[in-house]
Amino acid sequence: MLPIIGSTILMNTCLAQLQTFSVQQGQRMDRHLHSFQVPASSVPVIPLLFMIVLIPAYDLLFVPLARKLTRRPSGITQLQRVGVGLVLSAISMAVAAAVEVKRRNQSFKNPQKPISLFWLSAQYAIFGVADMFTQVGLLEFFYKEAPSCMRSLATSFVWISMSLGYFLSTVFVEIINGVSRRVGKSGEGWLHGQDLDKNNLDLFYWFLAILSCLNFGNYLYWTCWYRYKKEEPKIEPTTMVATAMTTASGDVSPFLVKESIAANGVSFVELKHIEW
Repeated sequence: MLPIIGSTILMNTCLAQLQTFSVQQGQRMDRHLHSFQVPASSVPVIPLLFMIVLIPAYDLLFVPLARKLTRRPSGITQLQRVGVGLVLSAISMAVAAAVEVKRRNQSFKNPQKPISLFWLSAQYAIFGVADMFTQVGLLEFFYKEAPSCMRSLATSFVWISMSLGYFLSTVFVEIINGVSRRVGKSGEGWLHGQDLDKNNLDLFYWFLAILSCLNFGNYLYWTCWYRYKKEEPKIEPTTMVATAMTTASGDVSPFLVKESIAANGVSFVELKHIEW
């Protein structure tokens, strides 16, 4: 399971970047909603609002439709859900890069008329769907595939992936700033200072998008090797008959005969003693 956990760390790194740099972007965008001015620090709430709507829609609409197409009780497998989330996270970072280019171009063109804050909702909507698929898939995967005595511990791996992703976010910022400062002609890093108009945040987003695509390839490699744990056959009772049997001492003892058929077609007979 460790390669599966490792493949989801980068997605949480992307989430950390969206939650931090989007606040700086929001401060330089039009935050008015009619007469109300949206605080820039509340921008990370947008994906949570999308998830409030998307999770019920996922359970009520997507799962039944997928169940009809794949004939699986869960619609699609746990690893397929995680894979969908990883693909959408890469798309979200590409959309974030495009939105940042539009914001910066408008800021250079007319600083008095910035673009609306709600342009950020596009990347957050996509990432909200990605987070929903990934988190649900991971929790179900670790719970079903882990040994019964380790299920609680296995589900905590989801939060380990998140914590490592947020830590890796800081590492990436430091590395990108250091490398771009040495290579760039201006002698300044992509993410230096607080003025986003002088930075190259869009390039950093493209870097994360490309890295997310490579990470998805790594994820596919490990999932091709993985084999799901076989479930125990479910036994469904078919017939139940009360009868009496003669014991070795000659007494007549009542029994309840219960015949069951497992999923693999094997028949089982259970005898249960009945008190008179």
